[in-house]
Amino acid sequence: MESLYDFLNWAWERHHNPWSWYIRPLFVIPYCFFAYKKSLLGIVITILAVLSSMFWFPAPDVTDPRAAAFLDMERQYISGSWTLAKIAMTAMVPVWFAVLAWAFWQRSWLAGFLVINIGALLKVVWSFYFGGDSALSIIPPVVLGALIVNGVGFYVYRRIGQRSGTGGDLSAGIG
Repeated sequence: MESLYDFLNWAWERHHNPWSWYIRPLFVIPYCFFAYKKSLLGIVITILAVLSSMFWFPAPDVTDPRAAAFLDMERQYISGSWTLAKIAMTAMVPVWFAVLAWAFWQRSWLAGFLVINIGALLKVVWSFYFGGDSALSIIPPVVLGALIVNGVGFYVYRRIGQRSGTGGDLSAGIG
């Protein structure tokens, strides 16, 4: 059990690297791609990449104090007592992933974009609710990630619409 504890501490220290914060939102792109292609294997691999990405980068020599405070809050949240409300709130993460996969599996660009952006907004709201001002540290990665994911998504949506000759229908697949 001690080696698991050591591994988790090692991973947590590496999660302080800002690169792990910036890369994580970008996994939405392959996740949506694999859902669109109806590839369960691709979806699972992407989820494993998201989970492991927190320790891909070395621990930073210096950690931004706000980021350290935010990560401290996250660690306390995770290691604190678990109430039914906390379990329900935390369960929203896999529910979000499932709804996002469903949206693109159904080829519903509108639902997919809504799920992506509502999820980003809820992450920010949750972060400020529990982390206070330390949540300011997540704003740059969330905003940049949202801009890139939405930009790539809209580009792909337009390309698919041009190839099909329909111009694309954002609401396709809903209903």
